[in-house]
Amino acid sequence: MSAHNAAPLSWSSSIETLDWNALAALYRAAPLGNKSPQDLKTTFTNSMFRCLVRDNGQLVGAGRALADGVDCSYICDVAVLPSHQGLGLGRQIVARLVQLSAGHRKIILYAVPGKEPFYRKLGFRRMTTAMAIFENQAQAFERGYLADS
Repeated sequence: MSAHNAAPLSWSSSIETLDWNALAALYRAAPLGNKSPQDLKTTFTNSMFRCLVRDNGQLVGAGRALADGVDCSYICDVAVLPSHQGLGLGRQIVARLVQLSAGHRKIILYAVPGKEPFYRKLGFRRMTTAMAIFENQAQAFERGYLADS
């Protein structure tokens, strides 16, 4: 149910008519950072699975999964507008992306530091061997995405 009325939320995987500026605004508000509309168009176009949620036509939630069809699906960029947070919408987006990813040998994601318990409730477990190279390594350390060891 919507936070503002009784009309059901609208769910879609289509990006054909997506307003990329609205998607960028959603990520800024969530807040998941400043992602340019062009970068979002590239990442969502190249993602096998997408989940977009609208409330009376307004984009209120989104997520995507990069997947290869067999081995690995990587869920990323799950965002919900602050006005719609706390209603289980993020959980539903992740659940739909997990369902779409069924059949892959592994489904991975990396959480914003501090949000690990949320994903644990959805069945995800900490990987002990995950490694990463970030474009901005110092910022990744500062924000808690990388460990010293």
